[in-house]
Amino acid sequence: MDDTKRYERLRERYMNGDLDRRSFLGLLGAAGLAYGVQMPFARQALAAVEEVRFDGWGGVVSEAFRQYAFGPFTEKTGIKVVDGTFGGGDEFLSRVKASRPGEYNIAHLSGVFDYVRYINLGLGSTLDESKIPNLQYVIPKLTEVFKKVTDGKLSCVPYDYGTTGIAYNRKHISDDEVKEKGAKILIDDAYKGKIGGWSDWRTRIWYASLQTGQDPNGATDMDAIWDAIRTNRDLVLKYWTSGAELMSLLAEEEIYVTEGWSGRIYALQEQGHDIGYYDPPNGFGWQECLFVIKGSPMAACEELLDFMLAPATSIAVAEGQNYPPALDPKKVDLGEKIPKLPAFDPTGTLSGLTFADPAYWNGHEQAWSKKFSRIEKGY
Repeated sequence: MDDTKRYERLRERYMNGDLDRRSFLGLLGAAGLAYGVQMPFARQALAAVEEVRFDGWGGVVSEAFRQYAFGPFTEKTGIKVVDGTFGGGDEFLSRVKASRPGEYNIAHLSGVFDYVRYINLGLGSTLDESKIPNLQYVIPKLTEVFKKVTDGKLSCVPYDYGTTGIAYNRKHISDDEVKEKGAKILIDDAYKGKIGGWSDWRTRIWYASLQTGQDPNGATDMDAIWDAIRTNRDLVLKYWTSGAELMSLLAEEEIYVTEGWSGRIYALQEQGHDIGYYDPPNGFGWQECLFVIKGSPMAACEELLDFMLAPATSIAVAEGQNYPPALDPKKVDLGEKIPKLPAFDPTGTLSGLTFADPAYWNGHEQAWSKKFSRIEKGY
């Protein structure tokens, strides 16, 4: 057997999970010594199993991952976690589609919507759940929705959840006003130039559905929705593109009201800013997962996922990023802070949250994202 075939066979066994990282490195080294050769692509092979790339949302979220998960994991295993960031799911997916196989490994994706997109594009992997025993602590509902998509198997593990509610500056807008107006406060011309919004087509359509009295997962009058989006566009100071920008706009009082991510708003409150937060009826609930992209070093990725799902790690990350973890509160004591976080469900059923229907949203993605892009540019 020539060296290339030997390397490829060992690598295939490793990628399939038949060999753990240490065994793979040992066999790779032994083969090289036995034959007195330089293994083809050996440097790349070693880098692949000694490093895992992780891409997430940046800001306080990535800081929490680095401090409470990646650093301790590297110290324990010797596997370096190279972490990158992105501002939105569409942006990151474009990067992945243009990348080489194996260039991206684990991504902090937004729920079933993104999961379906990646699976349909052939970017999924198959996790060996026996290598991730800490999955036993996850809220069953969060795991089941992914397994329904991939015939009982998983390409990800659930990790956290939250809501996209209404954030407002209490110096200028009262709690009572927000509760009375709900989503319509984002199209109130009394706050023209002091309104913000996320430049995400799904969020814009979701809130326009609420503003026009329609079901976000089944709107029937799209003309009314596009009109509401245009109204919002004409009133906003700017559409923000990242959690860091959202926090800056509110903290600097450039805007008084916007929809915002629950954990980022809690972080502002912790910093002493008088920012209120309100989830309107049928507000946007979501869960996030850690998705393993096809071509990744599976054994190393599974080792990292299990480490991150360990209750001690998961709780520390949750407290750092201010989003409730996917851990089942009936199985794990989540401490004092997590039950106080916005969107936290003490029952573990998540019955109070409205999630996006992946079939509905994926079915309209091409047309609706293009339409919103035109409206955002002023058409």
